[in-house]
Amino acid sequence: MRKLIAALGVSTAMILPIQTVSAAEVAVLDWRAALMNTQSAQSSLSQLENEIGAKQNEAQSLANELQSLQERLQSQGDSMAQSQRESLVAELQQKGSRFQQLRQEVLQAQQRSEQAFLEQSEDKLEQAVDQVIQRHSIDILVEPQGVLHSSMDLPNLTNEVTEIFNTL
Repeated sequence: MRKLIAALGVSTAMILPIQTVSAAEVAVLDWRAALMNTQSAQSSLSQLENEIGAKQNEAQSLANELQSLQERLQSQGDSMAQSQRESLVAELQQKGSRFQQLRQEVLQAQQRSEQAFLEQSEDKLEQAVDQVIQRHSIDILVEPQGVLHSSMDLPNLTNEVTEIFNTL
């Protein structure tokens, strides 16, 4: 993947004479989209959802409770007894702390899952990209975000890379 990303970065950063670009076979590849549309990615996302779904649900529930408690404190805080207000603030702090902890755990699980998926998929993605480059005799492959202007429609090889990846 590092070779692929480096090659894509170099190809989008190059400033080539117009004659060279027009004579070359140029195509577009959104490698992130190609990878995320694979069966492997969908399976990985499903597995992640199973792992963190309960934490996400708890975090959403806490977010709703926090909003409700905060609204109550704002609307009724002035008329509450000091002890009642302090109790409500303590509850807000406790639930806020738990919410932040859950968010951090979910984020870390997502990052670990993404990193593991990218590492496991790197070789297959490179193989799929190489096959598509060879099949279409591509000289220059750029990311969609790297194309500032093209007077012609450039072939988009993203779906083809996904299909080949799924067969590997």
